[in-house]
Amino acid sequence: MIAAVAAALCCMAFNQPVASAQQQPSIIGDTPLYGLSDATGWINSTPLTAKQLKGKVVLVDFWAYSCINCLRSLPYIEAWAQKYKDSGLVVIGVHTPEFDFEKQLPNVQKAVKKFGVTYPIALDSNYGIWNAFHNQYWPAHYFIDAKGKVRYTHFGEGEYAQSERWIQQLLQEANAKPMVAGSVSVQAQGIEAAADLSDVRSPETYIGYSRAEHFASPGGIKPDSEHVYTAPEHPGFNEWGLAGKWVDQKQVAVLRSPGGKIVFHFGARDLHLVLGPTADGKPVHFRVTIDGEAPGENHGVDIDAQGNGVVTDHRLYQLVRQKGDIKDHIFTIEFQDAGVQAFSFTFG
Repeated sequence: MIAAVAAALCCMAFNQPVASAQQQPSIIGDTPLYGLSDATGWINSTPLTAKQLKGKVVLVDFWAYSCINCLRSLPYIEAWAQKYKDSGLVVIGVHTPEFDFEKQLPNVQKAVKKFGVTYPIALDSNYGIWNAFHNQYWPAHYFIDAKGKVRYTHFGEGEYAQSERWIQQLLQEANAKPMVAGSVSVQAQGIEAAADLSDVRSPETYIGYSRAEHFASPGGIKPDSEHVYTAPEHPGFNEWGLAGKWVDQKQVAVLRSPGGKIVFHFGARDLHLVLGPTADGKPVHFRVTIDGEAPGENHGVDIDAQGNGVVTDHRLYQLVRQKGDIKDHIFTIEFQDAGVQAFSFTFG
């Protein structure tokens, strides 16, 4: 249970331990803002430098657009950017990709527009800024004072009121005058709605073999080989499997023939799946069932009540949002077309 809640708060990179979102703030010496020079591009801004930001309070948010934890944090970060921009706060979103498709500028631009992000976004496709901050997590928030020192850090979702108090404190120091107290009011909808952490019992689960766990199809994963898989008859809790002809690669599984399936025995209010269309960009139609039935009122925002949906872009798809009491279920997604790319499950 503790591990599942931690996974719901924060995505980790390179299989490092997840830091608690309640950890004590840390003091870091030399400013890592010089790492901004390693940005591979910018959205919503011309390039920003450590020299330009001297004298400003800066909030750096590491995120990736397919990370559900990051997406649920975005409404708060946007609200802070708007509320405190005239007081000297500069918010910089550092988009560091987890998957290769997140390195593509058009994909990130589309996500920035979709989620209404107006503050500067630095593209960090080569992990230069990430390494300058010695970061390990999505999302990760670094609160930097007017002298360029990292004064506070927060990893994962939640504790937004505390984070806003840190912003107010640093702005008060920078401006030498009191800041108005109080916190922003955010009513996020759809995918961005806050997770129901009390009922999250399933962890982030990767489909590509380099980080895949709890795979239950008979015979196990056949790395980089075209193989006809059979779905597990009775997957245990948090187990998953494939059915049909797939090639499982390091980051992604690619369906080679129509009718392939993915099953997962999960426990959470929301189920998300990161998917992409065919290699040449053709859409892929699919249908979702829960315990063999149409999802009805428990459908996510990316399918209808009958479970029908279409993969058109590389992104996170919300496929289940349970209403009422949260129970564990067998999720199945069947793809009518070949070529779909499947990356990872996340829950909320």
